[in-house]
Amino acid sequence: MNTPLSRLAPNAQGAIWLLLSALTFVTMTTLVKHLSGDYPSHLQNFYRQTGSLIVAIPFMLRNPRQVLWVPRSTMPALFLRSLLATIGMILLLYTYEAMPMAEANALSFTRPLWVVLLAALFLRETIGPSRIAAVVIGFVGVVIIMRPWGAGVTVGWPHLAALISALFLAGTITGVKSLTRDLSASSILVWSSIMGELLSLPFALADWRWPNPGDLIPLFLIGLLSAANQVLFIKGMAVGEAAVLAPIDYARLVLSVIAGVVVFGEWPDVFTYIGAGVIVVSTLYITIREIHSKRAKSLAIDAGQPDASTPLGLGVPGDADRTG
Repeated sequence: MNTPLSRLAPNAQGAIWLLLSALTFVTMTTLVKHLSGDYPSHLQNFYRQTGSLIVAIPFMLRNPRQVLWVPRSTMPALFLRSLLATIGMILLLYTYEAMPMAEANALSFTRPLWVVLLAALFLRETIGPSRIAAVVIGFVGVVIIMRPWGAGVTVGWPHLAALISALFLAGTITGVKSLTRDLSASSILVWSSIMGELLSLPFALADWRWPNPGDLIPLFLIGLLSAANQVLFIKGMAVGEAAVLAPIDYARLVLSVIAGVVVFGEWPDVFTYIGAGVIVVSTLYITIREIHSKRAKSLAIDAGQPDASTPLGLGVPGDADRTG
């Protein structure tokens, strides 16, 4: 089916999917912070993963052979990505519990620097000067928000957790791009949900508690939004280049500032606004450049990337051949 979105360059399509992914992510972390007083990060992550697994079941039942039967050679990569995602998410949720939303998001944006490096090393993507400049400028905006020159600024465990989380989640981003060469998005989603559930269980058992009836809906929504976030993100990375799309994720920062003000009364200072402006400029630059770049389309065709016309990317042409 030919849609207006499919007429755009592959990297432009990926940018749109990632913007939707950013919206679902900020909504999820807002709920996480709201529930943080009763549920620690490792327990919330288990319930988040359980919700994601429930959402993934229909995709599993729709065509179990196509979704579950994957090449044995991809299992180590799937396991490693799930392990990095589990630890990275627990640390990330902890930073949202312990820090203001805008600051937690600012620290998470060291991730694109790692993505660019990992994409160059493992995916052999060409990293041009303009891409490097866009990411570096975005990181300057992060530094402005952090304002390390400010009086009374200290670095604690939440800051360290955020940096380690950024590194681990950068590995999962690179892993998605690599896996989409051999697996459908639905296979990655289902297997990530299964492995993530098993890997998060030991952490949850260390501080277990059953949820209150009033918390069941928010906890389920966290899982639902997490699953939607994965689908949208995987789709974006499948149609575009990892290093190109990395700066698009900066939109989360703007959305988190809005959520922090509206929901938690966390008013950012002038440095947050200046830094967010720098980040937005770098994001818009990389997006507009790729929309007008013929090179983006030619690279996508050469790479054999899947067609973007399939709804949410859950099953693309040739899936049966790749996952049999």
